[in-house]
Amino acid sequence: MKNIKILVFLLIISIFSVKTFACSMFYYKDSKTGKIYFVNNEDYFYDIKPYIQIIPGSKDELGRIWYGWKDFGQGGVNEKGLVLDGAVTPEENIPPGYSDELKGNITDEILAMCATVDEAEQYLEVRKIALKNGHIFFGDKNGKAIIVEWVNGAKQIVEIKNNRLVATNFNLSKISESEITCWRYKAIQKGLDELDAKNDTIDLKTVGNVIGKAVQIPQKNATGKVAGTLYSTFIDITEMKLVLVYKLDNSKIQRLDIINELQKGKKRKIELI
Repeated sequence: MKNIKILVFLLIISIFSVKTFACSMFYYKDSKTGKIYFVNNEDYFYDIKPYIQIIPGSKDELGRIWYGWKDFGQGGVNEKGLVLDGAVTPEENIPPGYSDELKGNITDEILAMCATVDEAEQYLEVRKIALKNGHIFFGDKNGKAIIVEWVNGAKQIVEIKNNRLVATNFNLSKISESEITCWRYKAIQKGLDELDAKNDTIDLKTVGNVIGKAVQIPQKNATGKVAGTLYSTFIDITEMKLVLVYKLDNSKIQRLDIINELQKGKKRKIELI
């Protein structure tokens, strides 16, 4: 019951036509306390079977927790406080010599091998990874956050400005702020402006309320498949806490102490049902 009360904000949602794969995410640093948060809506088909994967650290790999399906992490966090996620964007040309044919679980690999944003960006370079129709979001416990995009055949880095970085489904390096039409991006920015102006204490709940304004309620598409916000994730990077809400249902909440889970020393999977 306590967990349900903490995240009732997800009941406050706006009704818009669902756009499958229309994900949204942001990294936010509370300028008053210095605490850092990373929040994400994963929008997808509702017939998919997602789960949370917990993998303790070893001699050669960092402990990490990621969420996704079909043996692939869509996003996650590791023991050093590195977070990552991604979103679909309009198709672009990638640089010569790079490949978007991803082999293996790249999310798991990066979280296992990289402790910071700089290391994660370098990992992409070493592997010569680029995405034709997506960008990758990295953030860390040190206050650094970037979005890596590949636009017009070149890699572009969008860096955090002031205390925030927001991404939805367009390339930020290609569109100026005045040209942005994505309602989810604007709703998140407005919500973060309101957080900055608050005199009250900001916590994971109040930060989560911002992404709650950008969820996609489940609807059927032209073929009859139901799609919407499959799950929302809320990570307090400073305190290393993770909360996941499945299918906008406040009775389906997973709340994890990241370090405590990793110190249990046992790999395990939490099926989302």
